[in-house]
Amino acid sequence: MRIGIVASSTTAAESVDLAVEAEQHGWDGVFTWDGLSIGSQEMVDPWAVLAAAAARTSRITLGAMVFAFPRRRPWELVGQTVTLDRLSGGRLVLPVGVGVLDDAGFTAVPGQLTGLRERAELLDDALAFLDRAWTGEPFEFTGTHTSTGAMQFLPRPVARPGIGPRVPVWPVGVWDAERPPTRSLDRVLRADGIVLQLRGERAFEETRPDDVAALVAWLDARRAELGLERPAEAPFDVVVQGVLPDDDPAAAQDRLDALAEAGATWWVEARWDPKSATPASLFERVRQGPPGA
Repeated sequence: MRIGIVASSTTAAESVDLAVEAEQHGWDGVFTWDGLSIGSQEMVDPWAVLAAAAARTSRITLGAMVFAFPRRRPWELVGQTVTLDRLSGGRLVLPVGVGVLDDAGFTAVPGQLTGLRERAELLDDALAFLDRAWTGEPFEFTGTHTSTGAMQFLPRPVARPGIGPRVPVWPVGVWDAERPPTRSLDRVLRADGIVLQLRGERAFEETRPDDVAALVAWLDARRAELGLERPAEAPFDVVVQGVLPDDDPAAAQDRLDALAEAGATWWVEARWDPKSATPASLFERVRQGPPGA
């Protein structure tokens, strides 16, 4: 299992420094965040932060938890994703979601679509547009809310084993074993991984190994039902977020081992409480090294 951490309460410069230290101390990934005018929280531009981190690192995976594609123009995303992917030597991943309504980029902008279904449709438009754009071939696009004339985008992203020249996409997928939300999970099956989120009242609960195992089994069955084939060499990531105990390394390792056995491929240490997740505490955690190191 690969281990990453979110630079959740750091300034832009601190986020870049955190990425450098994370690489030095054996972490596998660093993720910034993507939000506009959310309360009094200091804003960072994820593309600028990740570009600076790419220039100062050479190994770690880079991304955001999570990119809010529905408030971005898909044709601009092409330039941002490909530029950053090439600058990093193919280390970019794209965890993506519908965005949150605390984000003033949705609620403070007249005419912006804010309904959950509409934001999901905008996300699907953006992902479909990127799929076409990353081929490097000329195309026209017609989606639910987005249409363009002829466009062509070069260069292409860096080629990855099993999936070719594209940036891996990890949509947020909501999981409920009793009532699996098919639309959300079908989006995941068209992508390269899933950022697992429990549904409803369990959204803020700890993700258990049995949650991961049930999700993976459902995805495998659904993929077979739809006749979707994924090359054996093409990775599919199952990303779990949370907070591991600092004072009990053995317990932390046991939890990671159980999640990995259930099918998780990434653990992302996601500390969002600004009272406890101070920049100093994040740097201290990074310098301890990832669990199991």
